[in-house]
Amino acid sequence: MADLIVNLTALAPEIILVAAALTFLLVGAFGGRKASGPVVLACVVVLFIAAGVVLTFSSEAKSLFDGALVIDTLSSFGKVSALIAAAFSLLLAHHYLKIEGRLTSEFGILVLFAALGMMIMVSANDLLSMYIGIEMQSLALYVLAASNRDSLRSSESGLKYFVLGALSSGLLLYGASLIYGFTGSLRFDAIAEVAAQSPSVGLVVGVVFLLCGLAFKISAAPFHMWTPDVYEGAPTPVTTFFSLAPKIAAIVLIARVLFGPFSQMVVDWQQVVIAISVLSMCIGYLGAIMQTNIKRLMAYSSIANMGYALIAMATGTEVGLSGLLFYMGLYLISTLGIFACILAMRRAEGMVEQIDDLAGLSRSKPALALALTALLFSVAGIPPLAGFFGKYFVFLAAVDANLTWLAVLGAVASVVGAFVYLRLIKIIWFDQPGAEFVPMSKVQAGLAGGSALLLLPGAIWLLPALSSWAQIAASSLFING
Repeated sequence: MADLIVNLTALAPEIILVAAALTFLLVGAFGGRKASGPVVLACVVVLFIAAGVVLTFSSEAKSLFDGALVIDTLSSFGKVSALIAAAFSLLLAHHYLKIEGRLTSEFGILVLFAALGMMIMVSANDLLSMYIGIEMQSLALYVLAASNRDSLRSSESGLKYFVLGALSSGLLLYGASLIYGFTGSLRFDAIAEVAAQSPSVGLVVGVVFLLCGLAFKISAAPFHMWTPDVYEGAPTPVTTFFSLAPKIAAIVLIARVLFGPFSQMVVDWQQVVIAISVLSMCIGYLGAIMQTNIKRLMAYSSIANMGYALIAMATGTEVGLSGLLFYMGLYLISTLGIFACILAMRRAEGMVEQIDDLAGLSRSKPALALALTALLFSVAGIPPLAGFFGKYFVFLAAVDANLTWLAVLGAVASVVGAFVYLRLIKIIWFDQPGAEFVPMSKVQAGLAGGSALLLLPGAIWLLPALSSWAQIAASSLFING
């Protein structure tokens, strides 16, 4: 009984989300449309509360439910990042859906359940809990992708995501079954003991299939085929959510899997990760060059960004994991800011989604144009903005692991990426303006401006704090491993 109480206490953030989601489900059912706004805002508050509780319980590493879950600073990093991303995405969604007349309590509840799945994912310590977390997240995301029932594009994106998600789950389950078959255990620590000896060919094949299934969750090439269509078809706040929280949770999960039970098999899985990384950078930036839709461009940009994250993953070192987490922290800030800018660019006839519609933004909304320019420069890795340091630490980890050629290839890809983002900046500042933009909300303005300020050299205090947190989180996995 005492062990059960300890386990449930450590899972207080997850319990808060479950209790809130079930409560809001009843409130939404009985309150109808009138309760939609308050429920969505309450979901935002719950997400922030859960993030605070996670930080409270992150001081000591714990193994829960006979090793099925683990609580450490790495899981805390993933949970807090995912919860903050979900909260701000939901905050942006509230204003957007209210204007569109599609604000429902179910939207916030689905985000809570998706966040719950992400929290299980980053704490997973065996193959079964990993799969449960992934599917809990995915089921909520499928519905969110098709949440605009009046839009054919939204319904199509939800169906594509579901079908391809089922395929990725099949790959993941097949890999997990092979790993179980050749190790005789679902637990990461038991798998690590077998993998550390002489891994069989079957186990290596199982790891490759597992990696393929997980690569789908971060939309890394060649498992990216769903991303552009889903990003374009889903409502813009849903696209914001997709580009942030699920990717962070999946990246932390992949790190826990590769740097944990398979840490002694670096030579076996490193080449697969490198191949996926190179493909993601090339396909991401080359695909982005040809886009005319802003959300599709951001989809290809996210694919390329996952390529950089996988460079750090391929090192198999603590330095690489630290650089990976640091990069993902900056990715969260910059991507959130860019999507806040996209949601703020609205005209009388509706949302702006075409790249050419950005023309004249510098004249009608100079502050927004400045914020978006700073964010794009940061994502491109232009010094001295924070995005440059994110790529710098990734490349540094690659050089330290004798993967200098991969770091050089990443730097060359950054040049192509800079062309993609400079093209947007040129349209914003130099093309002839079109129709006037309508005033944006304070939430959109605050998130866009705040994100840009965090990435400017004047906010240099952010970099040491984020770097220190990333190092502590990375070291916890290697100590536990």
